[in-house]
Amino acid sequence: MDQTPDSDQRNREQPSGRAADNRDDKNNSQGRGRRRYRIPARFRRLRREADSSLSTEPTDRTDRTHQYQGAGNYQSTSGATPVADVGVDNRASGGGFRAPADIGSPSGSWTTELQSSLPQVERQPASVGRRRELLHQGDDVGYSPTEVDGTEPVGASSAETGGGSSYQYERLKTPEMTSLGKPPQRLTEKQKKKLYFINSLRERYRVDYDKVQPIPYIKDRLYCVDKVYVEGGFEFMKTEEQLTRGSGPWERLESYTSVISDQRIQSVRRIIEGEPGYGKTTVTLQLAYDWCNRVEGSPMRDVEVLIILRMRQLSGIRSIYRAIEVYLLGSDPRVKEADIAAIIRESKSAVVILDGYDEYPEKHSRRETDVQRILKLDLFANTPVILTTRYLPDYLAPITKRVRLTGFDEIARDEYIRKAVVGEDKIALSNIKARLKENPVLEDLCQVPLVFVMFAHIAHENQDFQNFKSVTEFFRYMIRCFHEHLKNKSKELNTARYSIDENEHAALNKLAFLAISQENQRITWSREGMYKQLGHDFYETYLALGIFVEEEVGSYESSSEVEVRFYHKLFCEWYAAHHIVYILSQPGHSMSLDELFRHMKPEDLQYVYRFACGLNRIVGDNIMQYLLRSPGGVSTQFKILCALEQFGDVEVILGHVRTLCSGTVSIKEGDNRLLQRSAVQVLDIAAMHGILVSSLHLDQCFSKFDVTKACIVLKSGLRLTNLKTMKVLRVTGRISETVGDSEGIEVTREELLGLFQTCETLKEIRFEGRQFLLPHSVLAETIPPTLKTRNIMVSYEDRQGMIHQLNWDDGQWQTTTNEPALRIPQEELDQQWALEELARLSTDGIFISCLYLDRCFSKFDVTNACIVLTSGLRVTSLKTVKLLHVEGFTGSGNISSRIEVTREELLGLLQTCQTLEEIRFDGLEYLLPLTIPAERIPPTLKTRNIKVSYERNRKHGVVHQLNWDNGQWQHQITADGSVRVLIFQGELDQQWGKKELALLSTAGVSINRLVLVSSFSNITDDTQSIILTSGCTIPLLHTLRTLWIRYTDVDLEVFLRTLAYTKECTKITKLGFEYCKAPDEVDAKMIPHLLKQRGVEVYWFPKTVENDRLDLDAGNWKPFISEEREDCPEDLLRLHLP
Repeated sequence: MDQTPDSDQRNREQPSGRAADNRDDKNNSQGRGRRRYRIPARFRRLRREADSSLSTEPTDRTDRTHQYQGAGNYQSTSGATPVADVGVDNRASGGGFRAPADIGSPSGSWTTELQSSLPQVERQPASVGRRRELLHQGDDVGYSPTEVDGTEPVGASSAETGGGSSYQYERLKTPEMTSLGKPPQRLTEKQKKKLYFINSLRERYRVDYDKVQPIPYIKDRLYCVDKVYVEGGFEFMKTEEQLTRGSGPWERLESYTSVISDQRIQSVRRIIEGEPGYGKTTVTLQLAYDWCNRVEGSPMRDVEVLIILRMRQLSGIRSIYRAIEVYLLGSDPRVKEADIAAIIRESKSAVVILDGYDEYPEKHSRRETDVQRILKLDLFANTPVILTTRYLPDYLAPITKRVRLTGFDEIARDEYIRKAVVGEDKIALSNIKARLKENPVLEDLCQVPLVFVMFAHIAHENQDFQNFKSVTEFFRYMIRCFHEHLKNKSKELNTARYSIDENEHAALNKLAFLAISQENQRITWSREGMYKQLGHDFYETYLALGIFVEEEVGSYESSSEVEVRFYHKLFCEWYAAHHIVYILSQPGHSMSLDELFRHMKPEDLQYVYRFACGLNRIVGDNIMQYLLRSPGGVSTQFKILCALEQFGDVEVILGHVRTLCSGTVSIKEGDNRLLQRSAVQVLDIAAMHGILVSSLHLDQCFSKFDVTKACIVLKSGLRLTNLKTMKVLRVTGRISETVGDSEGIEVTREELLGLFQTCETLKEIRFEGRQFLLPHSVLAETIPPTLKTRNIMVSYEDRQGMIHQLNWDDGQWQTTTNEPALRIPQEELDQQWALEELARLSTDGIFISCLYLDRCFSKFDVTNACIVLTSGLRVTSLKTVKLLHVEGFTGSGNISSRIEVTREELLGLLQTCQTLEEIRFDGLEYLLPLTIPAERIPPTLKTRNIKVSYERNRKHGVVHQLNWDNGQWQHQITADGSVRVLIFQGELDQQWGKKELALLSTAGVSINRLVLVSSFSNITDDTQSIILTSGCTIPLLHTLRTLWIRYTDVDLEVFLRTLAYTKECTKITKLGFEYCKAPDEVDAKMIPHLLKQRGVEVYWFPKTVENDRLDLDAGNWKPFISEEREDCPEDLLRLHLP
């Protein structure tokens, strides 16, 4: 997926970057006679490259070759750049650099003096007596140096212009403009900043995507990402519960562009998950390439602003706008944080990509950062944000969609070899593939794109390539190849001598360990700091090896600095594992493993554990014992991976296998082939040595049983052939109640009987999940006598959740429960099928433990004694239902209407369901009566004492239960922390809201936010109560922290009263008015002084895109960078628009 072809080299030659930059500064300052801003080095380099590119003819991108001459120094030596003229769009050839604006322009003005070396540029005389503005060239509409208004001659010599006059960039006349005959328009200052900002981003991203390295030590092979990008696998979680931390179900995406364009995952928050080396960063580079070059057919073509931040760089920076300014603009003085915020907020389409959350130094910070606010939807609430990470953050907004990378399959691997390694050499291609097939463990490791890319290049260049039994062995060999390559290179003339011992790297081990063992990891360092810790020679050697990578970045404190990181975090984990082995192998060491691994989570740093287990057998054995003692937090698959790194001592391996097999061995659909094959290896070892497997769980990965070869076939294509020592087999399918016919898995009689006979020690087999279709019966005469004797317990769950067990005497299925549960979903076709099953069960007199109406309840028809669904279908068979659960909107999902359940409906429903023991109403759209007069309650209902509960919203933290003696509701506070309460239009809704607020306030529960959606009217004269639209009032709430008024316009008088009410509520820190009109300004003298003392923040989000915060001292509104919008679901709020 990521890396780069040997055949498409680019050689760049240039003098030392520092010397060249100094000469550039000197030349730029001669003859100017005025002070200039210091230009960050990377922007000076970009400018030199862009300027030099103007002297060549346009050519295709693929003709360019470059040579690396030192950290950050490149020069074009053959072929030409793809830029035909300044500002002319050259996307057909893959894009390229354009002449950037003069960063060193004095006083922050938008002027520039172009170098005299620019070829035949049209000039304007300076005699006009006025300075013209620079319009920085744009990618979407080009700009070129030419006459702007047609009143002055062009083509004047430098003598005529005094050698120092300015050039003006004008918008190229597009066909549309030419046909209309409209002259180009001058841009406003705001538009100029936006153009400069967008083009600066493009220049920055081009530096990143134009220097991809496949092998760290081969620095003379740097390629554009688009030339070597190979599509790996992409999947998205196909479920409404996107934040489920389980295994799916997952469904394949067509391409990396689907992450942006696929309608099934459209959301303002998306996660791209991937294990180490799976190409998360490379995907962001490819998206950046598409955006910079406006690639035809890519969804990035329509994105106006793209922000990509590497999260490892954001240590100590709390503001996202400051991070953009520092790392993407180089702290340029002409675009400030407020400008960046306004550009993103007002752009027609913007996308923000935060790359590498697992490397974010502040992810466990106790101080709130903008990154944390973005994840919570408190910032960029309406801007699409994509987060790449190894694992899910602790908190994500409920609307977040999950995508994951699944690595390289065989097709992707072949494509990469052809594209990046051997070209059309079929023999070389076959040799590399043959080496991969020689060792199945290595073949599965090569599902990881980073591992495969290094394998492919090393295998192509080294004829003595060996087989490997573990990832530790492969990594050790790979590091040795790096050193051998540098040793051989040092033998050439005029090259630095290789002078270090490759086995001596204790200081580096400790540095790597300290970087990843802290709560807030930081895996980047300054170059000066690395010199001090490692020594100059050691550092330069590892830089030459390619294990270290230097990046020139904007600094938080100065204009630029050189930052150092590992080529990939896997290398950091490799050296950190060496330090762990050193600590644990010291005689009498006092550090416990709990203390050592306290901040090193296996899901984040799995290779640290695996490398440590593989580097030292004794240490690895201790780590395995530690992992085996931690069943709650470490998966069986991970324990298996660590165990299989310890090849050598057979008894040690068998001991680990016995321990693993004493529990449940799981194979999941979501596991990659490496994890699945590791589990298969454990089963093979167990079978060969007679070790019983207590339980094997095939979680959504079972495909069929191959009768001919007597093995289980998984969906991945792997086969389980050694099943002789298995005691329990549990096969689970999709959890979803709605399974299409195409998803069903049929298990025939022959497969079922063959499976029983193959598993000689099998005691029980369970098929769980509604997608399995087992035979209606097994003919008694086809059952071998041995199976009847063994009396294996065979059970399966049908599509209604009913459990059936096979009777070996007659081959028939028996229902093992008399009280199945039944769910009626939203989809009409599924409702019809569920109603048929409900009628059958009711007719047979089978009690239903729970009838679950999933967002489909409409009303209870008292006349006909039936429930009416939203589809119009009717539920009439209610006589055997024990629990009726009516669920609607509970904080996530959609809502279509408010449903009032009257007293008559509620009593009629309870009387119709004769066996009913409990009924629950959960959801904001349901409005139940405030009371039921005791005299209206039939005596039979009081006698039955049916439990009736009502929970309007889980975020409210209150559950109501009906008391049959007096018809009143009793209330239970369920909140264990702060809560949010929403109140809408309608008297009944507002009465319920008032009651819940009073309960919460009296109980001392912190009300984090009260949102009045089209329900606010005014404040009482004494400023002690809120008046709602129904006329009911809400008294002072002493535990309220945020008051939010939405969709209700307020005049000056009401606004001031609201401020006074806020003053009386002593805990309020934020007051907001959203999608409404508010006074343009307020007399500062009228603002309560106590609000200023408490630091209360007052926000106004009108229906426009502007966000404002009230200056309590001046009484006027000021633009506000951040976003404090209430994240109440739009589908719910839309119902209450005026």
